[in-house]
Amino acid sequence: MKLLHLDSSILGDASASRQLSKAVVEAWSVASPGVQVTYRDLASDALSHFSAVSLVAAGTPAELRDAAQRHETELAERTLEEFLAADAIVIGAPMYNFAIPSQLKAWIDRIAVAGKTFKYTENGVVGLAGGKTVVIASSAGGVHAGLPSGQAHEDYLVRMLNFVGIDDIEIVRAEGLAYGDEPRAEAMKGAAQRISELFATA
Repeated sequence: MKLLHLDSSILGDASASRQLSKAVVEAWSVASPGVQVTYRDLASDALSHFSAVSLVAAGTPAELRDAAQRHETELAERTLEEFLAADAIVIGAPMYNFAIPSQLKAWIDRIAVAGKTFKYTENGVVGLAGGKTVVIASSAGGVHAGLPSGQAHEDYLVRMLNFVGIDDIEIVRAEGLAYGDEPRAEAMKGAAQRISELFATA
């Protein structure tokens, strides 16, 4: 099994989402010996944001691309290929200002590609990247899950994954982390329990 592990927090080792995503990958590796893990740190090795340059590069014949355009297309192709090759994905997703980090949004913009991961038909959108399992390691300073304030965080990620055909999605959540030491400890304990439950029968 090929597992793609993504982190997007800017907090390094102090990040709750990084701790959770690492714990998920470790549990998955124990449950599925031999799993091949590809790791991408979207914060320290950030993708450039989708832009007019991206569109121009994609629309320029390979032999006519300049160095910047070649770099842009190679980046886009590598990111998409990693996503398509993965059987499973672990996404570290902290909440920043009621949304996912812009670094994670940049990754989403690279994997949501018409004709590759979704297509439009006369009956609506059809996702083309199904068959994958995703675990979202979600963290937030406040409490937002299931509330309007969380729509651009977990809800958005689930919606985008559904859009490209992925519906096998689990969420490991630690929220209320900014409410004090005891609430933070309880939230992380609950997330750890959730991870144990996910892989107890794997």
